[in-house]
Amino acid sequence: MADADSIGPVSARPGFAGPRRRLRPVVGKARGILRESLPELAPSDLVLVACSGGPDSLALAAVAAFFQHRKAFRVGAVVVDHGLQEGSGEVARQTADALRQLGLAPVEVRTVRVVPGSGGPEDSARKARYDALAAAAVEHRARAVLLGHTLDDQAEQVMLGLARGSGTRSLSGMPASREFAGALLLRPFLPLRREETLEICAVEGLEPWHDPSNDDPGFTRSRIRHRVLPFLEAELGPGIAQSLYRSASILAQDADFLDQLAGREFTRIAEVGADRVLLAEAELNALPTALRHRVLARAVVELGGAQPSFERLRAAESLLRRQGSAGPVQLAGKVSAYRQARNSGPSYGKLVLKRLSQSQET
Repeated sequence: MADADSIGPVSARPGFAGPRRRLRPVVGKARGILRESLPELAPSDLVLVACSGGPDSLALAAVAAFFQHRKAFRVGAVVVDHGLQEGSGEVARQTADALRQLGLAPVEVRTVRVVPGSGGPEDSARKARYDALAAAAVEHRARAVLLGHTLDDQAEQVMLGLARGSGTRSLSGMPASREFAGALLLRPFLPLRREETLEICAVEGLEPWHDPSNDDPGFTRSRIRHRVLPFLEAELGPGIAQSLYRSASILAQDADFLDQLAGREFTRIAEVGADRVLLAEAELNALPTALRHRVLARAVVELGGAQPSFERLRAAESLLRRQGSAGPVQLAGKVSAYRQARNSGPSYGKLVLKRLSQSQET
């Protein structure tokens, strides 16, 4: 199941490019949201829409096409064929044809190979998709890549984070903007509801494909969408999705600020080597817990590891008390942490985070 919108073919009904129509409020709203989310662009600058053919990304493509017709900037599209469904190649081809009918150029289909990983099929498909989008952004020198996630997607993402017991960064949901392959990765439609993208498609004479896997209860996101959120609406009253979106927006600001502070502290106290990071214990201990955990996590990521869990961070933090074991404590991504037990050597008084060598891994 896709984490944004459906995967499938789409068609434009006859008359799409017909007589000038009165602007519908939802279309005007979407155009305003998109324009405000974009950086300053020249007519020659290219923006790529990641379009699956589902209602969210198709509506985004139609709204972006308006600016291409006005020659504000160029708009192209990328359709990623994951090859996970029977007939996915034909689905991708039809989607690309519909995007060309909207006037987008270049439009290309990128077929990817989804390699199973520890994060499950959805995570593996997502990684393959973003790799393909990054390659397209670099090849076409795009200024921005647009994704069609909506407010409803953000609410579901926050619920997933709550179910996993995640921290501030995860509960802040998907970022509206981040750097990506020399461009910006933007989610301009986060303030829009899913029903509004369906309305945009109807207004623009477009028929999106609805991926049946989005209704498959075998996927956690699908159960949140069709069972959990409707149950909460029924029991707690309407507006749950909007409340979760609002909470994510507030938490994103907090997480950005804490990450900025932690980055400064990491720069101040960390000694970064080829395969290890040394953190002064006294100065690390003096930090508030929220910053200390972030500095530890930054050291792990600096060594090529993944974001450690709360439990692993607490285990590494326990080394600072100099009681019991000196480690090592295994962290995410084959990175371990330990403290120098003896009062000798340059690493004494410092927490050592080290990346395992290939020989150690095997």
